[in-house]
Amino acid sequence: MRRTRWFHLAIAVAVAASLQVAPAYANSTQARSAPPGEPILDPIPEEPITSGLGLTVEEFAQFPKSDPTPPPTDQRLMRVARINHLGEIPDGSRRKYVPDLNGKMYLVEDGKAPTVYLDVGAAFAPAFFSGKGMGQGFGFVTFDPGFRTNGRFYTVHTELASAATRQPDFTPQPNTTYHGIVTEWTAENPAADTFRGTRREVLRIGFAGQIHGIQQIDFNPTARAGSTEARVLYVAVGDGGIGARTTVPQDLSVPHGKILRIDPRGNDSANGQYGIPKDNPFAGRAGVLGEIYSYGMRDPHRFSWDPGGRHRMFLGHIGEHAIEAIYDVRPGANLGWSEREGSWVFDRAATNPCHRLYPLPADDAKNGYTYPVAMYDHNPPPTWNCTSDVGRAVAGGFVYRGNKIPALRGKYVFDDLVDGRIFYTEERDMRLGAKPAPLHQLMIYDGATGRRVTMPDLSGPGSIGDPKRPDLRIGRDGSGELYLIAKSNGKIWKVTGTRTFAGCQVGRTPVRHVMAARNWAPVTPAKWQFPGKEAVLAEAGAARPGPRRPFEYAVLTAGPVWGSFQLEAEVRLDTPVSVSNRDVILVYGYRSDLEFSYAHLSSDNKIYPHNGIFTVNNADRLRLDDQWDPVRSVGAAPAVSDERWHRVRLRHCAGTGETAVYLDGAKKPLMTAVDATFPAGRVGFGSFDNIGRIRDLKVTGTRVGR
Repeated sequence: MRRTRWFHLAIAVAVAASLQVAPAYANSTQARSAPPGEPILDPIPEEPITSGLGLTVEEFAQFPKSDPTPPPTDQRLMRVARINHLGEIPDGSRRKYVPDLNGKMYLVEDGKAPTVYLDVGAAFAPAFFSGKGMGQGFGFVTFDPGFRTNGRFYTVHTELASAATRQPDFTPQPNTTYHGIVTEWTAENPAADTFRGTRREVLRIGFAGQIHGIQQIDFNPTARAGSTEARVLYVAVGDGGIGARTTVPQDLSVPHGKILRIDPRGNDSANGQYGIPKDNPFAGRAGVLGEIYSYGMRDPHRFSWDPGGRHRMFLGHIGEHAIEAIYDVRPGANLGWSEREGSWVFDRAATNPCHRLYPLPADDAKNGYTYPVAMYDHNPPPTWNCTSDVGRAVAGGFVYRGNKIPALRGKYVFDDLVDGRIFYTEERDMRLGAKPAPLHQLMIYDGATGRRVTMPDLSGPGSIGDPKRPDLRIGRDGSGELYLIAKSNGKIWKVTGTRTFAGCQVGRTPVRHVMAARNWAPVTPAKWQFPGKEAVLAEAGAARPGPRRPFEYAVLTAGPVWGSFQLEAEVRLDTPVSVSNRDVILVYGYRSDLEFSYAHLSSDNKIYPHNGIFTVNNADRLRLDDQWDPVRSVGAAPAVSDERWHRVRLRHCAGTGETAVYLDGAKKPLMTAVDATFPAGRVGFGSFDNIGRIRDLKVTGTRVGR
């Protein structure tokens, strides 16, 4: 990256930011009035979009059991191996490196078991510790782009302040309890699989808390060889866990809550162990750290550069109260914390812990904050007390520019490290100053079995601690291919391809032009009309004895019994919109009045029986769809909220049990479910207790019976 590319922008931003420098460690907990406007209780009502695209993964490596030092009391630290990154050594050897927070750095080659390259924990014992705080220990490693000839690489580790033999650089946080240290290592033989060589300390930062330390260090792999950018090291420094109570991340005289940009081979820093690039946005400013590249951060967890496009730097930023965010980080940018969380005002002094977020002021532009290009919220349960951990934390990821998986190209793939969901946004949709990019949730398929799974499914067996918490990160090799990394069972999976949900070959047998009465078998024939091109449920059904199931429907008797199939039709709800709980249903897999599945298309999505995919198997209907959240009692967006015709497509794969429902030509499914209870059956249309109609029906599939 040449200096002229962003230097002038950086200076302009820096000048604006100079007017906003907060005094060191200013405390904002004194009583004051809440920000204007009503508090925001549900900042992002929209759910991530079900993409219908799945990642196929294959197990790549299993890491040996490791233990924190000292033994922890926090069970979240009890994992098989606290591996949290995968990269590739930039020397053409195709060796991958993986750090374990408990102290060891491993090398992994394709098809081989991991081997220990360096024991960082042992090198810094007894000061080294990893037994308190989620990110403590050997946190990260990165290799100099010229490692093949110079043998240099860099690590981050933590030491107890009471055991450390050196004082922190910069101004340490009051009541410092640990130090985060960046170390340069030089290997005697860069090609060796075990380290021998020397080390030197580059910088040391003191933190008051045991969270939000130095999270990542890295070189920009997109930089032009020989340029200043090619030799600088980026250092992501958290707020030490105190940013929610102070303005520390806004204070440009301290490193906390910032991304630093340093030259590890220079010597003009205060400690003489690194250089401060002259093209840094704050270089040379009195009273300001010239190392700062960008600021206003809580927990800048993982960053990466897009290998294509404009080589933008994207950061996964873990939120405090409600927002997990992705930022496009530019030089001099202020991400707003702790004045902002995501795109909202954050009230540090709120007396009600639920009332933390407020609307932006009308004159917000004057502040010059950088807001997320993508984000999602925590969606806490109704019983949440607003002080406990909901269990959401974005890890960050990568824009995929590899060659092996075309369906991922141009997508920024990232994850939530706590619940294991994997998302993507389109890089082209992530624009500064624009509406945040839509979020799409990816599915996961086990390459060994072909089954659709979740990350807790993959990482739970053999795990230590909470099997529902995979502690997931995403890695990338030198070819741009992606890997999933789980602490819970110490495994890494390689992403080997993609798969479309319900993407089977359904068959070619077609059935259409079947709207005559002779082609249908209604539950109550008197309630139905067949005027020629439509099947009309003209009178609402009534509850019947037996299991809870749709009241009134008609089964299509023309054509075969279907295995895999695709149903396309237009449906309409004739019940007025003034009536609540309106619905129509599409029946499939029908074997009898007590054995079938159905898709429920409703104007309501807030209660269990509405707007989802269900099965009736000699018992009350059972909800199947992935979109239903039973804790919050909310499902997919309402399918039919008016009295217009809607185009519906239902696709079912008999072999896998996968069913997807699409609405009005959408390429992404509204609802998805996996259930193989009824591998074959007939289709139909109906409702619980409303009236409606269907037309332009076409079924194409595989015949399995008459």
